[in-house]
Formats: sequence, C-alpha cells, structure tokens
Amino acid sequence: MSAPDQSSPTGGGGPRSGGGGSPPAPAPGSGPLHHPSGGPPPPQGEDLDPDVLDFAKGGGLIPVVVQDAATLQVLILAWMDRAALDETIASGEATFFSRSRGGRWRKGETSGDRLHVVSLTPDCDADSLLMTVRPVGNACHLNRVSCFGDADAPGLGRLARLEATIAERASADPAGSWTARLLADGPKRAAQKVGEEGVETALAGAAGDERELASEAADLIYHLLVLLRARHMVFQDVLDVLAHRAEAARQTGGPAGPE
Repeated sequence: MSAPDQSSPTGGGGPRSGGGGSPPAPAPGSGPLHHPSGGPPPPQGEDLDPDVLDFAKGGGLIPVVVQDAATLQVLILAWMDRAALDETIASGEATFFSRSRGGRWRKGETSGDRLHVVSLTPDCDADSLLMTVRPVGNACHLNRVSCFGDADAPGLGRLARLEATIAERASADPAGSWTARLLADGPKRAAQKVGEEGVETALAGAAGDERELASEAADLIYHLLVLLRARHMVFQDVLDVLAHRAEAARQTGGPAGPE
C-alpha cells in the first residue's frame, strides 16, 4: 500500500446558524421548492406552493428540519412563520422565527455562519418542512457542525466531507499535498492509483485480516474520489447511476447491479 502523505484527507476534516404573517388555510402539500443557490443537485420534484403549508396547526409556526445537502447530517431543528418562509425563498438563505426572541432570525447575521438553501420539502401533512442547505461555517451556536452532538458528517456523510476536502486541496501547493499532486498530474495518474489500490484491496480481501481490508478499501475510495475530481465529476454522478439501476430493477424485477 502506498500511504498518502499527511495532507491526504482520508481521515476526513474540512470546514463548517421575522415578523408574523397570517396563517394560510390548510391544503395538501407536494414536492420540494428549489432555490438556485448552486451546490449539490437538489431532490427531484414539483415546486412547492407556500400556500399549501398548514401554519394554523402550530399557531402560525411550522417546524423545520435543516439537513446538510451533501452529507445528509441533520444540523438544526428550527421554526418558521409565513414571513420567514417568504424571506427564505426570496433570499436563498435560511431565515427562521425565533420563539425566544419573538421575531425573525436569519442564520449568520451575527456569526457569519450561513445556510444557503438548496431545497424545501413539506412532509405528508404539509405541517413541517425539510430544508436542505449548503452550510458556510458551523450550524450550531456552540460552534459545532450540528446542534445534535459533536459528530461531523457521520456514517456515509464522511464520503461527502472527504470529497469536499479533496476539492479544497485542489488549490494547494502540490509540493506539500499528495491530493494536489495527484490532481496536478492529471486523470491518468489518478487512474493508475485507483488500479493499484484496487489490486491491494482485492489481495487484502482474499488473504488479509479485517483491519487490513478496511484500510485498503479506504485508500481505494479516496483515490477514486480524486479520479472523479480530476475528471470534473462528483460522487453524485455515481449515485445517479446506482439510482437509475435500482429504478430499472424495480420496474423489471431484475437485478439492481451490473449483470
């Protein structure tokens, strides 16, 4: 195994917070509202008409679950009135209603840690929202990534954090960063490393212990993400293929993977 230098992000890392309106009449909800703020592709669906949301059930407020669009980590549980929702849609930045302050609150006005909105999706009863965002800085006022514990991008979210770190390394000095050096050498060099790490992962799977296999698999995934970056692709492109295969298998009853 050819171990990356200390600048390699295989261990993760990388960076990370209204007046009242009259409640609309309840109505059935539908798909997400997308704001053109860039970042990861938002979920597919029809645009949301804010008038379908049932603010009346919560006395003029609805709960909003805020989720990182890349890592899928839950960041905040906040509240919105209609005015906060309208401002969020107009500005593309998360704006809430603070129950303790009794008024509007746009995340980042004092801290600078903002939440750029990617999508807004109502639940099945149209009385709560899922907001996906691109965080700039930390979401929690305690200077943590999330208000829910100390973890940063747990589980599969680690892949998105690693991908973000690789993107940051692209502008680093190749003399001090293995990632920057691989990217500077171009896709062929990154592809060569994927081949080498693939063989080492296969050998570890055939004859190594579990710790060796996990380590080699981590190196393989890291170099694969570097290769995708070198080809101006993201891991979402791979996930799109998997989703397409799964949908095709669902419709035909066939296998979800390659034959």
